[in-house]
Amino acid sequence: MGWHRELLIGFDLETTGTDPDEARIVTAAVVEVRGGEAVGGREWLADPGIPIPQDAVAVHGITNARAAADGRPAREVVAEIADVLVAHWRAGTPVVAYNAAFDLSMLAAELRRHGLPSLPERLGRADVGPVIDPYTIDRSVDRYRKGKRTLEAVCGHYGVPLDQAHEARSDALAAAQVACAVAERHAQVARLDLWELHRKQVGWYAEWAADFQSWLRRKGTQDAVVDGAWPLRGAPAIAG
Repeated sequence: MGWHRELLIGFDLETTGTDPDEARIVTAAVVEVRGGEAVGGREWLADPGIPIPQDAVAVHGITNARAAADGRPAREVVAEIADVLVAHWRAGTPVVAYNAAFDLSMLAAELRRHGLPSLPERLGRADVGPVIDPYTIDRSVDRYRKGKRTLEAVCGHYGVPLDQAHEARSDALAAAQVACAVAERHAQVARLDLWELHRKQVGWYAEWAADFQSWLRRKGTQDAVVDGAWPLRGAPAIAG
Protein backbone atom coordinates (compact mmCIF):
# COMPACT_ATOMS: atom_id res chain seq x y z
CA MET A 1 0.00 0.00 0.00
CA GLY A 2 2.69 2.51 0.93
CA TRP A 3 3.05 4.82 3.92
CA HIS A 4 0.88 7.47 2.27
CA ARG A 5 -2.19 5.23 2.55
CA GLU A 6 -1.75 4.88 6.32
CA LEU A 7 -2.33 7.31 9.18
CA LEU A 8 -0.33 10.54 8.91
CA ILE A 9 -0.10 13.40 11.41
CA GLY A 10 -0.06 16.83 9.78
CA PHE A 11 1.62 19.49 11.91
CA ASP A 12 1.96 23.25 11.56
CA LEU A 13 2.86 26.28 13.66
CA GLU A 14 2.09 29.95 13.16
CA THR A 15 4.49 32.19 15.03
CA THR A 16 5.56 35.75 15.86
CA GLY A 17 8.51 35.53 13.45
CA THR A 18 10.88 33.32 11.49
CA ASP A 19 13.87 33.00 13.86
CA PRO A 20 13.29 30.24 16.43
CA ASP A 21 15.71 31.89 18.85
CA GLU A 22 13.53 35.00 18.96
CA ALA A 23 10.05 33.98 17.76
CA ARG A 24 7.22 32.46 19.78
CA ILE A 25 4.41 30.06 18.92
CA VAL A 26 1.00 31.68 18.45
CA THR A 27 -1.12 28.89 16.97
CA ALA A 28 -0.53 25.20 16.33
CA ALA A 29 -2.43 22.33 14.79
CA VAL A 30 -2.12 18.57 14.61
CA VAL A 31 -4.39 16.92 12.03
CA GLU A 32 -4.87 13.17 11.76
CA VAL A 33 -5.07 12.25 8.08
CA ARG A 34 -5.91 8.89 6.52
CA GLY A 35 -6.24 8.38 2.79
CA GLY A 36 -5.79 12.08 2.27
CA GLU A 37 -8.79 12.97 4.48
CA ALA A 38 -8.82 14.54 7.93
CA VAL A 39 -10.15 12.14 10.56
CA GLY A 40 -9.26 14.03 13.74
CA GLY A 41 -6.95 16.54 15.25
CA ARG A 42 -6.31 19.29 17.75
CA GLU A 43 -5.59 23.02 17.68
CA TRP A 44 -3.97 25.46 20.11
CA LEU A 45 -3.92 29.23 20.58
CA ALA A 46 -1.16 30.55 22.82
CA ASP A 47 -0.52 33.85 24.51
CA PRO A 48 3.10 34.11 23.33
CA GLY A 49 4.15 36.46 26.12
CA ILE A 50 5.62 39.01 23.71
CA PRO A 51 3.96 41.43 21.27
CA ILE A 52 3.03 39.86 17.93
CA PRO A 53 4.60 42.04 15.21
CA GLN A 54 2.17 43.59 12.77
CA ASP A 55 3.76 41.81 9.80
CA ALA A 56 3.12 38.47 11.53
CA VAL A 57 -0.48 39.48 12.28
CA ALA A 58 -0.86 40.24 8.59
CA VAL A 59 0.22 36.68 7.78
CA HIS A 60 -1.82 34.58 10.21
CA GLY A 61 -4.44 37.04 11.46
CA ILE A 62 -3.95 36.54 15.20
CA THR A 63 -3.87 39.92 16.95
CA ASN A 64 -2.30 40.73 20.30
CA ALA A 65 -5.75 41.35 21.72
CA ARG A 66 -7.04 37.95 20.66
CA ALA A 67 -3.93 36.12 21.88
CA ALA A 68 -4.14 37.85 25.26
CA ALA A 69 -7.89 37.26 25.61
CA ASP A 70 -8.21 33.72 24.28
CA GLY A 71 -4.70 32.26 24.26
CA ARG A 72 -3.52 29.84 26.90
CA PRO A 73 -0.16 30.22 28.69
CA ALA A 74 2.63 29.46 26.24
CA ARG A 75 4.35 26.99 28.55
CA GLU A 76 1.21 24.82 28.76
CA VAL A 77 0.66 24.93 25.01
CA VAL A 78 4.26 24.06 24.17
CA ALA A 79 4.25 21.10 26.56
CA GLU A 80 0.97 19.76 25.14
CA ILE A 81 2.12 20.02 21.53
CA ALA A 82 5.30 18.13 22.38
CA ASP A 83 3.35 15.44 24.24
CA VAL A 84 0.99 14.91 21.30
CA LEU A 85 3.81 14.59 18.75
CA VAL A 86 5.79 12.25 20.99
CA ALA A 87 2.75 10.02 21.52
CA HIS A 88 2.36 9.64 17.76
CA TRP A 89 6.05 8.90 17.26
CA ARG A 90 5.95 6.27 20.00
CA ALA A 91 3.08 4.64 18.11
CA GLY A 92 5.21 4.64 14.95
CA THR A 93 3.06 7.24 13.21
CA PRO A 94 4.91 9.81 11.08
CA VAL A 95 4.58 13.54 11.67
CA VAL A 96 4.24 15.49 8.41
CA ALA A 97 5.33 19.13 8.39
CA TYR A 98 6.04 21.37 5.41
CA ASN A 99 9.58 22.66 5.99
CA ALA A 100 9.82 20.52 9.12
CA ALA A 101 13.22 21.96 10.02
CA PHE A 102 11.45 25.21 10.90
CA ASP A 103 8.42 23.89 12.79
CA LEU A 104 10.27 21.27 14.81
CA SER A 105 13.22 23.58 15.53
CA MET A 106 10.74 26.25 16.63
CA LEU A 107 9.06 23.79 19.00
CA ALA A 108 12.46 22.66 20.30
CA ALA A 109 13.46 26.27 20.99
CA GLU A 110 10.22 26.91 22.87
CA LEU A 111 10.78 23.80 25.01
CA ARG A 112 14.25 25.10 25.93
CA ARG A 113 12.88 28.58 26.60
CA HIS A 114 10.38 27.26 29.12
CA GLY A 115 12.77 24.81 30.76
CA LEU A 116 10.82 21.79 29.53
CA PRO A 117 12.20 18.38 28.46
CA SER A 118 13.29 18.24 24.83
CA LEU A 119 11.62 16.07 22.21
CA PRO A 120 14.41 13.44 22.34
CA GLU A 121 14.24 13.44 26.14
CA ARG A 122 10.51 12.85 26.02
CA LEU A 123 11.03 10.02 23.54
CA GLY A 124 13.85 8.49 25.53
CA ARG A 125 16.13 8.30 22.50
CA ALA A 126 18.58 10.52 20.66
CA ASP A 127 16.45 11.15 17.59
CA VAL A 128 12.95 12.27 16.68
CA GLY A 129 10.76 10.79 14.02
CA PRO A 130 9.74 9.45 11.71
CA VAL A 131 9.22 12.81 10.05
CA ILE A 132 7.94 13.44 6.52
CA ASP A 133 8.69 16.82 4.98
CA PRO A 134 7.07 17.25 1.55
CA TYR A 135 9.11 20.44 1.03
CA THR A 136 12.38 18.51 1.27
CA ILE A 137 11.07 15.51 -0.68
CA ASP A 138 9.58 17.53 -3.55
CA ARG A 139 12.73 19.64 -3.83
CA SER A 140 14.77 16.46 -4.26
CA VAL A 141 12.58 14.37 -6.55
CA ASP A 142 11.67 17.30 -8.83
CA ARG A 143 14.83 19.33 -8.39
CA TYR A 144 14.81 21.30 -11.63
CA ARG A 145 11.16 22.36 -11.65
CA LYS A 146 10.94 26.11 -11.93
CA GLY A 147 8.81 28.25 -9.68
CA LYS A 148 8.35 28.81 -5.99
CA ARG A 149 8.31 26.02 -3.42
CA THR A 150 5.98 27.68 -0.93
CA LEU A 151 3.19 25.48 0.41
CA GLU A 152 0.69 27.42 -1.70
CA ALA A 153 2.72 26.96 -4.87
CA VAL A 154 3.37 23.27 -4.29
CA CYS A 155 -0.30 22.65 -3.46
CA GLY A 156 -1.11 24.22 -6.81
CA HIS A 157 1.42 22.01 -8.59
CA TYR A 158 0.01 18.80 -7.08
CA GLY A 159 -3.64 19.82 -7.21
CA VAL A 160 -4.08 19.94 -3.44
CA PRO A 161 -6.70 22.40 -2.10
CA LEU A 162 -5.45 24.93 0.43
CA ASP A 163 -8.50 26.55 1.97
CA GLN A 164 -6.76 29.16 4.12
CA ALA A 165 -3.01 29.59 3.81
CA HIS A 166 -1.18 30.41 7.06
CA GLU A 167 -3.98 29.04 9.19
CA ALA A 168 -2.40 26.25 11.21
CA ARG A 169 -5.03 23.54 10.70
CA SER A 170 -5.38 24.27 6.99
CA ASP A 171 -1.61 24.22 6.47
CA ALA A 172 -1.18 21.03 8.52
CA LEU A 173 -3.84 19.22 6.49
CA ALA A 174 -2.38 20.50 3.21
CA ALA A 175 1.10 19.34 4.21
CA ALA A 176 -0.16 15.79 4.73
CA GLN A 177 -2.15 15.87 1.49
CA VAL A 178 0.88 17.13 -0.46
CA ALA A 179 2.96 14.33 1.03
CA CYS A 180 0.37 11.84 -0.25
CA ALA A 181 0.32 13.49 -3.68
CA VAL A 182 4.12 13.41 -3.97
CA ALA A 183 4.11 9.70 -3.09
CA GLU A 184 1.36 8.99 -5.62
CA ARG A 185 3.35 10.71 -8.36
CA HIS A 186 6.80 9.40 -7.42
CA ALA A 187 6.73 5.64 -6.83
CA GLN A 188 10.30 5.62 -5.55
CA VAL A 189 9.14 7.72 -2.60
CA ALA A 190 6.05 5.63 -1.89
CA ARG A 191 8.11 2.41 -1.85
CA LEU A 192 10.35 3.54 1.00
CA ASP A 193 9.49 2.54 4.52
CA LEU A 194 9.14 5.38 7.00
CA TRP A 195 12.64 5.28 8.49
CA GLU A 196 14.24 4.82 5.08
CA LEU A 197 12.40 7.92 3.93
CA HIS A 198 13.43 9.76 7.08
CA ARG A 199 17.09 8.95 6.46
CA LYS A 200 16.81 9.95 2.79
CA GLN A 201 15.49 13.34 3.84
CA VAL A 202 18.41 13.84 6.23
CA GLY A 203 20.72 13.47 3.23
CA TRP A 204 18.57 15.47 0.83
CA TYR A 205 18.31 18.40 3.21
CA ALA A 206 22.05 18.39 3.92
CA GLU A 207 22.77 18.36 0.18
CA TRP A 208 20.39 21.27 -0.44
CA ALA A 209 21.89 23.27 2.43
CA ALA A 210 25.45 22.78 1.15
CA ASP A 211 24.42 23.81 -2.37
CA PHE A 212 22.54 26.87 -1.13
CA GLN A 213 25.44 27.91 1.08
CA SER A 214 27.83 27.62 -1.85
CA TRP A 215 25.47 29.69 -4.01
CA LEU A 216 25.24 32.44 -1.38
CA ARG A 217 29.01 32.58 -1.10
CA ARG A 218 29.43 32.74 -4.86
CA LYS A 219 26.98 35.64 -4.90
CA GLY A 220 29.12 37.59 -2.44
CA THR A 221 28.00 36.56 1.05
CA GLN A 222 31.36 35.03 1.93
CA ASP A 223 30.45 34.16 5.52
CA ALA A 224 27.06 32.58 4.69
CA VAL A 225 26.27 29.49 6.76
CA VAL A 226 23.22 27.32 6.07
CA ASP A 227 22.48 24.74 8.76
CA GLY A 228 22.14 21.37 7.06
CA ALA A 229 20.70 19.50 10.04
CA TRP A 230 17.21 18.02 9.60
CA PRO A 231 14.62 17.73 11.09
CA LEU A 232 16.06 19.70 14.04
CA ARG A 233 18.43 22.53 13.20
CA GLY A 234 21.58 22.75 15.26
CA ALA A 235 21.26 19.10 16.26
CA PRO A 236 22.88 15.91 15.01
CA ALA A 237 20.74 14.12 12.45
CA ILE A 238 20.26 10.58 13.71
CA ALA A 239 17.77 8.10 12.33
CA GLY A 240 16.35 5.03 14.03
